[in-house]
Amino acid sequence: MNNNNIKTWIKAARPQTLTAAFVPVFVGIGLAVHDEVFEWMPSSVALLCALLIQIGTNFANDYFDYKKGADTDERIGFERATATGQVTARQMFIATIVTMGLAFLFGLYLVWHAGWVILLIGVLSLICGVLYTGGPFPLGYNGLGDVFVFIFFGIVAVMGTYYVNALEWSAASFWASLAVGALSTNILVVNNLRDIEQDRPAGKNTIGVLFGENALRIEYLLMLIISFSIPPHLFFRMNFSWVAFLPYLTIPAGVILLHQIWTETDKRKLNKALERTAQFMALFGILLSLGIIWG
Repeated sequence: MNNNNIKTWIKAARPQTLTAAFVPVFVGIGLAVHDEVFEWMPSSVALLCALLIQIGTNFANDYFDYKKGADTDERIGFERATATGQVTARQMFIATIVTMGLAFLFGLYLVWHAGWVILLIGVLSLICGVLYTGGPFPLGYNGLGDVFVFIFFGIVAVMGTYYVNALEWSAASFWASLAVGALSTNILVVNNLRDIEQDRPAGKNTIGVLFGENALRIEYLLMLIISFSIPPHLFFRMNFSWVAFLPYLTIPAGVILLHQIWTETDKRKLNKALERTAQFMALFGILLSLGIIWG
């Protein structure tokens, strides 16, 4: 494989979105450290599986969006490898299967370590990752993409990571997962706001297509409100220390992003807003993890 091919596959993996994979795991690990139940091996495998599932989902989106005609010459989002002919549809399909297959194989260790509930979570995550844009009822084409992201890249990922460490569920992990799920969803919100004009003729009925651009902007605001409401809950209701408020250091960045989402009229510039939303999630997640550990 030459350097150009390597670069093509790295771009196809959409590294700018991978914060949605590692931040939930980091927050789950932070809770495990706080509760003194952290274990290196299951945490490392959980991180690897999360990254593989995210990359596999991105590959599946690349393949199915191409097949459904959603990626056209008018696309203003990040370059798609299949639509631009850099890889064939067959190669992208195989890459999806291989990546998801590796996630399943590595996940078997977590099943052995933590039990069959992890098998159920893993299989559902893999299936929904493919069904996001594939299958007879693709979630992303029927207004359910946001729900999928919030649940699987928030609640499931954070609580699942904590579970493979502690072998029990945690109320704190549920509340922390809401912040992570909200910020993961905002990455998708920016993506859908940018692509609304291309999604509509392709039959991709995102929330923006169904209810308009302002619905997405309101959703972005609501997700920020949810994320910033979690530190006070951890402090006042879950007995964490004041350090749980560390994520509030990101408020200025959040306000700047919110202003851009509400005022930007050049959809091409939302590519940068998407990257910054992912970076915002990473910073918020790291500070949340540190606040939980030190708390």
